[in-house]
Amino acid sequence: MGREKVVLICSECLNRNYQVTKRKDDPRRIEMRKYCPHCNRHTVHKESK
Repeated sequence: MGREKVVLICSECLNRNYQVTKRKDDPRRIEMRKYCPHCNRHTVHKESK
């Protein structure tokens, strides 16, 4: 069991803004509200494929 790096993409402008880690055995996709510097506001960011 380890951790893997995943990239979060803004759902509005589709820019890759953040890189986070998650457990390798977790099948769920990460989704959280974070600040997007391109949109200049907080938006939903989702884990990329």
